[in-house]
Amino acid sequence: MSLTTKIETPSISYEQPLGLYIDGKWVKGVEGKTFETINPSDEKPIVAVHEAGPEDVDIAVKAARKAFNGVWRTTTPTERGVYLTKLADLFDEHSDTLAAIESLDNGKALSMAKVDVQLSSGCLRYYAGWADKIHGKTIDTDVETFNYTRHEA
Repeated sequence: MSLTTKIETPSISYEQPLGLYIDGKWVKGVEGKTFETINPSDEKPIVAVHEAGPEDVDIAVKAARKAFNGVWRTTTPTERGVYLTKLADLFDEHSDTLAAIESLDNGKALSMAKVDVQLSSGCLRYYAGWADKIHGKTIDTDVETFNYTRHEA
C-alpha cells in the first residue's frame, strides 16, 4: 500500500498522506491495519488510512521524547514562537487546500471551512506571541483561595 494517494475534491486535487507521521516521516502502522474515512455527504469512503496501535503510540512517544530532549530542549522560546509563526504562514499559504480537505472530511461548507483555517492560523499566531512570555503570576479568584502559575523548565 502506497503512503499517498491523489484525492479529488470539488475545488482541488491533492496528494493525501495515508500513513502515521512519526519521527519526521510518514510510516505504515506496525499492525498494518487501516480504517476508512467516510464522506458525510454521501456516506462513501474517501480513503483508507493507517491506524495506530499501541506499539505505534510507543514508537511515537519515544520519538517525541527524543526530539524534546534533543534539539527542542535547546530551542529558545523566541525560536519556538518563530516556528509557530512559520506554521501559521503555511496554513495561510495552503488555506484553499486545507479548507477543501476539511470540507470533504466533515461535510462543512467550503466557505465555513475557509474561516476555520483562518481561525486556526490566528490561533497559532496568538500562541507564537506567547512563546517567549514565560513567567509566573498570582491569579485573584476569590478570598478563600490562592492560585498561581509557575514556570517549569
